[in-house]
Amino acid sequence: MALRADYTELPDSQLVLLLKESNAIAFTEIVNRYHTLLFSFAYRRIDNKEQARDLVHDAFATIWEKRAMLVIEGILEAYLVQMVKNKVLNYFKHQQVSRKYIENFGKYLNNVQNNTDHLVRHNDLSTLIEKEIAALPEKLRIVFELSRKKSMNRKEIAEYLGIPENTVKTNLQRSLKILRVKLPSGNLSVLFPFL
Repeated sequence: MALRADYTELPDSQLVLLLKESNAIAFTEIVNRYHTLLFSFAYRRIDNKEQARDLVHDAFATIWEKRAMLVIEGILEAYLVQMVKNKVLNYFKHQQVSRKYIENFGKYLNNVQNNTDHLVRHNDLSTLIEKEIAALPEKLRIVFELSRKKSMNRKEIAEYLGIPENTVKTNLQRSLKILRVKLPSGNLSVLFPFL
């Protein structure tokens, strides 16, 4: 316990040097010092406690993953706040893309709602799409569903599945290629603009 107390007295610059050497106690001290501040910063901007916690957690996970390559010029607190700010901005960008997709899909549904024939074709196409998604190889299907149904980005999927981000990208590309071949192209771009 005396060792822990020594870390609470260290300046940020010393903690960063220890962190670069993979010192987990130094990392824990950084988290303890700045978690509340960063959570408050994120929460005030997105007004969602769970998402704010996730963004702060992602920021600290990134710090730990890239600890050996960290270049912090200036104050650690400012560096961490900027990192969380960037994650908040990325969150909003992702929300905008999701919103546009939902709006486009909603417009499509509104256009075909009054036409039974279109509705039947839509249902058949949706069933076919779900069937083809389910027929994807398991690794491809999981990555595709996390991306398109859970709205997770490549980095989030990589962290969630514990695989490299490039593997996620490759699996998404492979699944989209398979689906383009197996699905009729006519209404696909309206239903799924990403295909």
